[in-house]
Amino acid sequence: MTPNLVIIIPAHNEEEFLPQCLESFVRQRRQPDLLLLVDDGSTDGTAAIASQFAREHSWIRVVQKPAEGGHQPGAKVVRCFQYGLEHFKKSLEHHKESLEHLKEPFDFIGKFDADIVLPEDYFEKVLAAFSQDEKLGICSGLLYVYSGDNWVYEPIADRKHVRGPVKCYSAACFEAIGGLRESIGWDTADTLLARYHGFQVQTLPQLKVQHLRPTAQAYGRENAHKQGEALYKLRYGWLLGTLASLKMAWKRKNVSGPLRNLKGAIRARRSGAAPILSPDEGRFARRWRWREIRRK
Repeated sequence: MTPNLVIIIPAHNEEEFLPQCLESFVRQRRQPDLLLLVDDGSTDGTAAIASQFAREHSWIRVVQKPAEGGHQPGAKVVRCFQYGLEHFKKSLEHHKESLEHLKEPFDFIGKFDADIVLPEDYFEKVLAAFSQDEKLGICSGLLYVYSGDNWVYEPIADRKHVRGPVKCYSAACFEAIGGLRESIGWDTADTLLARYHGFQVQTLPQLKVQHLRPTAQAYGRENAHKQGEALYKLRYGWLLGTLASLKMAWKRKNVSGPLRNLKGAIRARRSGAAPILSPDEGRFARRWRWREIRRK
């Protein structure tokens, strides 16, 4: 039986990049069975662009979500994803005729951003990787940004880390980790939780994804504080958190990053922010990180 692939794209004011993004989904040799674009209260042409693609392709659908106020890195995009997921489940209940090719639960689900361009064989290769390893829980390609006259690897994360804009999960893994955490740090928590539950995490270097809006462009003082909050919520502890902070600063070429990360972690602790990993999951995360550090 052919596996079902559902993609959810949270989007807010993405008219600049959305046409290229959706066109790359249309050009896939193995298209998703359903792509839900969740318009998170956009004030530009995002909804109109997405609706035009939906009229031309029956497997693309647009969901309107009421806008949220404020800037909430991590949490807001996950809530938008969750909104789309709940809409998908309700659609299965109320529109079984038009979605009869999809069964609940899905076989694979993806959370993608609206500012990426996929190579034509992206889902073909990702699904092949899943089929070859039943313990593979999360899989993706690698993100590249335009620099000078070339597309170069976006060096803000290890090449083995599945980045937030291009996440694909098996249904078994997605269920085991309890879905996505509504918090900054969610896209590290999910990979740690996948490993905690015995799943593998893999990136496919041959799949080069164009990232049209480099992540580093959005890396400012407040985001550095949020990264420190994420390290605290992941239960890294002060020593491991400091090492992770120094690594991020080096990759982002941001000398003030570690101090701002530290301030963010202290602020999170003082405010009583709840960790997004349990004590047992946190111990596993620390052991796994230390093993990776020794390995390198």
